Amino acid sequence: MTGDDLQALARSALEEIAGVADQDQLEEVRRRYLARHGGSIAAAATQLARVQGEERAALGRAFNSAKGAVTEALERRQTELEQGSWEVGLSAEEMDVTHPLHPLRRGHQHPVARTVREIEDIFARLGYLSVAGPEIEDDLHNFQMLNMPPEHPARDGHDTFYLAGDGAGWLYRTHTSPMQMRTMLAGQPPFRIIVPGKVARRDNPDPTHNPVFHQVEGLCVDQGVTVADLKGTLEYVLRQLFGKERGVRLRASFFPYTEPSLEADVACGICLGEGCRSCLGKGWIEILGSGMVHPDVLATAGVDPDRYSGFAFGMGPDRIAALRYGIRDVRELYENDLRLLEGF
Repeated sequence: MTGDDLQALARSALEEIAGVADQDQLEEVRRRYLARHGGSIAAAATQLARVQGEERAALGRAFNSAKGAVTEALERRQTELEQGSWEVGLSAEEMDVTHPLHPLRRGHQHPVARTVREIEDIFARLGYLSVAGPEIEDDLHNFQMLNMPPEHPARDGHDTFYLAGDGAGWLYRTHTSPMQMRTMLAGQPPFRIIVPGKVARRDNPDPTHNPVFHQVEGLCVDQGVTVADLKGTLEYVLRQLFGKERGVRLRASFFPYTEPSLEADVACGICLGEGCRSCLGKGWIEILGSGMVHPDVLATAGVDPDRYSGFAFGMGPDRIAALRYGIRDVRELYENDLRLLEGF
C-alpha cells in the first residue's frame, strides 16, 4: 500500500462519514476503515515494519494523516448525530403544564423539635432571648466557673465524655449552663436568656435516660430578682406546656451553682397525682432543676452580687415531649420510627 492509496481510502471514508444517518452506520464506517483487525487504513500499520528508509518515513506520514483525518471526521459526525437526536426528541416532547402533579409527601415535625420551639415561644412572651453555644466545651466554663470543685462527682470520667483524658481538657458539654457564664462575661445585666441544645452524659439508656439528650437552660439576672419570681416563672411555663389544671410543685434540692436550689415536679399525667406505675407510685414526675444563682457564680462572671440577683433553671425537652405525648420510653424518640413521627 502506498501513500496515494491511503489518501484515496481517506477520501472515500470522509464521503461515507458525511452521508451516514445514524450511530449504527457511523460505527460500521469506523470498523471498516480503522478497526485494528480488518480496517483498510489500519492495515497499513502492518506494512510499516516491512519497509525501510525514506519509503518508511513517507508511508508513516501518509498513514498518520489519513488516520487523523478520518478519526476527526468520525468524532465531528458523532457530535452532530447526538445533537440532532436531542433536538428531535425535544421538539417531539409534549408537556401539559396544566396537568396536576402527584401529591408531595409532607414531612413531619419531630416531637422534641416541636417541644423546643414551644418552649422558645413561651419564653419569648416573657422577654427571653434564645441563644446557642458550643457543644464542645472546656472544663473552665462547664465546671469551674459554675462552682463545681475538682472532687465534684459530675466531673468524674464515669459521668462525662472527655475528649483528651478524664478530668482535664475538652469535653462534650454535660449541660447548656456554660452559656450562663459566656453571656454574663460578654455583657452587663439585665439578662434574660434560654439556651436550647444537645448535651451528653455517660448514662445507660433506659426508658427515662439517653446518653445524648436535649436541654433548655434558662437565666434571669436583674436587680431585685427573688425566689417568688422563679416560682411564678416556672409555674407559668409548666402550665403552658402541660395545661392550666396540671399540678406543679417545688421542693428543696442542691446544685453547686444555685443557692437555694429547687426542683420542679408536675403531677403524673396518667394518674393525675394518685400514684401509678408510670410515676413509681409517687404521683409526681421530676421535670426540671432550678434555683437562685449562687453569689460566687455571679462574682466569677463579673456581676456584682450585692447589686444583682438572679435565677437559673434547666429542663429536658425529651422528657417533656415523652410526658406530653404519652411516650413511655424516651428511646422511642430516636429510633426513626415513621409511625411515631407521622403523628406530628
